Amino acid sequence: MRQQHITLITGASRGIGFSTAEYLAQKGHLVIGLARHTPEKTFPGEFFTVDLSDRDATTETLANLTKQYSFDGIVNNVGIVHPQPLEEVKLDNFEAVIDLNLRVAIQTFQAVVPSMKAKKYGRIVNISSIAALGAQDRTSYTIAKAGMISLARTWALEFVSSGITVNTVAPGRIETEIGRRIFPTGSEEEKRLICGIPMKRAGKPSEVAAAIGFFFSEEAGYITGQTLFVDGGCSIDIHPYYKAR
Repeated sequence: MRQQHITLITGASRGIGFSTAEYLAQKGHLVIGLARHTPEKTFPGEFFTVDLSDRDATTETLANLTKQYSFDGIVNNVGIVHPQPLEEVKLDNFEAVIDLNLRVAIQTFQAVVPSMKAKKYGRIVNISSIAALGAQDRTSYTIAKAGMISLARTWALEFVSSGITVNTVAPGRIETEIGRRIFPTGSEEEKRLICGIPMKRAGKPSEVAAAIGFFFSEEAGYITGQTLFVDGGCSIDIHPYYKAR
């Protein structure tokens, strides 16, 4: 009998994280979700509240979870933005963005990799962004999201002989709570952003979840170290919104 896949998702309470949890649960995964706030809707798996910006709390939570579950999948999704032009970048904000995006991904993989190596099977998906290609007023965020791509490529090489694949999904403008805070619905910024998307619309969290789910499929077993942009065509050329205004 085939064992059930057990997948850990950070930042799972809403948006892309929650939609991915729904998608993978429908595919038969036992999904374990982590986030600071509890979901507003019923979570399609087991959910644990933890402030991932707290290194010690993250360590404790991961230690407890790895005693309970034999994980073979991770979606490193948690992150924050803090948009600021370079002259206004606060170093505390810079450190917070880098820490939550990159440190949590490293901690999570370190905690889970022993069970993956024991199974000789693992699927890791890092969530990056089209901002990794460059985005105005996003010094901290672009570094963090470019780092998620670099981590995936590095880990893919380190663990290829252990049966573990590591890939990245990089969304563009997606209809999430965070996206609506940065680009309010109906605002001039949102109109300018949508105008520059070749498909002329924002993406849905479920569309990103499907891309993430592909990397978890058996059919994707020969793919590692790759980045899939889910952006309505924006990464084909420099997005007009991100050009000098």
